[in-house]
Amino acid sequence: MAERAFQVDLRGVVDLLSRHLYSSPRVYLRELLQNAVDAITARGDVPGLVQITTGGGALRVEDDGIGLTEDEVHRLLATIGRSSKRDELGFARHDFLGQFGIGLLSAFLVADEIEVVTRSARGGPAVRWTGRSGGSYTVEPGERDEPGTTVTLRSRPGAGELLERPAVLDLARAYGSLLPVEVTVDGELITTGGPPWRAEYPDPARRRRALETYCASVFGFEPFDVIDLDVPEAGLTGVAFVVPESVPPGSRRAHRVYLKRMLLAEGVEGLLPEWAFFVRCVVDAGELRPTASREALYEDELLEAARTALGERLRGWLVELAETEPALLRGFLRLHQLGVKAMAVGDDEMLRVVDRWLEFETSAGPMTLAEFRSGHPGGRYAASVEEFRRLSAVAAAQGVGLVNAGYVHDVEIIERLRNIDPDSDLRPLDAAELTTRLGTPDPDAELALRPFLARAQRAVEALGCEIVVRDFDPASLPALYLASRSARHQAELEVARDASDALWADVLGALRGAVPADRPQLVLNHRNPLTRRVTALTDDALVELAVQGLYGQALLLGHHPLRPADTAVLNRSFLGLLEWATRKEQR
Repeated sequence: MAERAFQVDLRGVVDLLSRHLYSSPRVYLRELLQNAVDAITARGDVPGLVQITTGGGALRVEDDGIGLTEDEVHRLLATIGRSSKRDELGFARHDFLGQFGIGLLSAFLVADEIEVVTRSARGGPAVRWTGRSGGSYTVEPGERDEPGTTVTLRSRPGAGELLERPAVLDLARAYGSLLPVEVTVDGELITTGGPPWRAEYPDPARRRRALETYCASVFGFEPFDVIDLDVPEAGLTGVAFVVPESVPPGSRRAHRVYLKRMLLAEGVEGLLPEWAFFVRCVVDAGELRPTASREALYEDELLEAARTALGERLRGWLVELAETEPALLRGFLRLHQLGVKAMAVGDDEMLRVVDRWLEFETSAGPMTLAEFRSGHPGGRYAASVEEFRRLSAVAAAQGVGLVNAGYVHDVEIIERLRNIDPDSDLRPLDAAELTTRLGTPDPDAELALRPFLARAQRAVEALGCEIVVRDFDPASLPALYLASRSARHQAELEVARDASDALWADVLGALRGAVPADRPQLVLNHRNPLTRRVTALTDDALVELAVQGLYGQALLLGHHPLRPADTAVLNRSFLGLLEWATRKEQR
């Protein structure tokens, strides 16, 4: 019995496996299981049995697979990654799980010595191969009556716990519970008969309950719904479990993936489209490729096709809910509307679902876009939540329906409505347009207001604002600050110009001059009693304080950003009015 050396730097390879390929030494048992199942698959004429035994600081994995001859042992176990040798030995068919050489050597992550006793089903005597972490191996006659292979590991310092029964049971159940061959650990059956979604059940209700129980055991929640998955070209079957609570879009979307019924990983990402963050999947795929570590999926055209097909399946489930179970769909939309909105941005069928079933906030209360368009011809939408809250009551009082489109994807969805409804006329609200809807005081009142308007205009002239008086509801609102889109653009240019160096200030100044002047308006509500009392004032100083106070209050109520000049005016008007009130009291 001569001692031989591996045809690679074994210590370097083990270091590479532990530091850069595998995330944990726990994968050693998966690799041994893969080798055993591949050997059984290659033999093909046996039911298949993998027996794992523990004790005494050692682990034994025995299978009744095809086994190896002495020549095959030398060629396969002394060389890593030589696929041509693997092919010659009959391991080239696509239905094998792993790569025998690398899979076996991964056991050096937990063992200093690996012993393989094997006998080939093709004939020949049994062979004993013993590999050592120092880089040498020996081959000698072995003892084994039947074809198959027994792998024995003896733990390395610090790794003994991973070869003990509790850890081995957990690993075997995690990696091998769905395997198509019988797997036992110290005589305890580990395999469960296959994927639960492919099992036979007496009726659909029992199948649903069984899958809900399975979801609770795997992911820890009872699903809102269960969706069957099937992508034949990827050899993929499985189930998607709809999460029963709202999920942040940026949350990690990890799925449990099996390849040929061996667990690949419990946290695989990239299986579904980005928008499908509302489901967690368990799938078994026969054709998808694993990465070198066999802990993730290889990104290729087949995975992309599978991802697209799975997305279509989820989309189809939603469309089916809209047609058959609208109450269930409404419950789902309350939980996961963001994912559905993301789909609707690029899919007309999902756009119809959103249009018909998803409620939006409107000036007339919550309702779907379809209901809103039906009841509010010529309606408008606000592109920000702040704008909606600022103008919804005023718009509603003037008979203008307003939709809150301030959340993610809302504007894109509304602008795409013409794809499914050519008559849709929902357009963005321009605050200047709203001014034209407000009533005007009668001619006599307008004439009497002219002296006041002149004084009021002087009070806000430096703020770049125009004073107008209108008659509108709600009467409780004394003043309204309205800025058109062009006026907001002008204000942004001013802010940018003030913060820029001389060169950019000149450029932005030129841009400002190229845009027609359109000043914001401070609209005083003549229907409000306080505003009418202010318009009756004749003292220039008091008019200035009162109008500037209304200006500041309108900015605050409308959640408008405050410039330094606005803050100064707000403070000055407040203190001035307070001083005037106290002086009057003292008199």
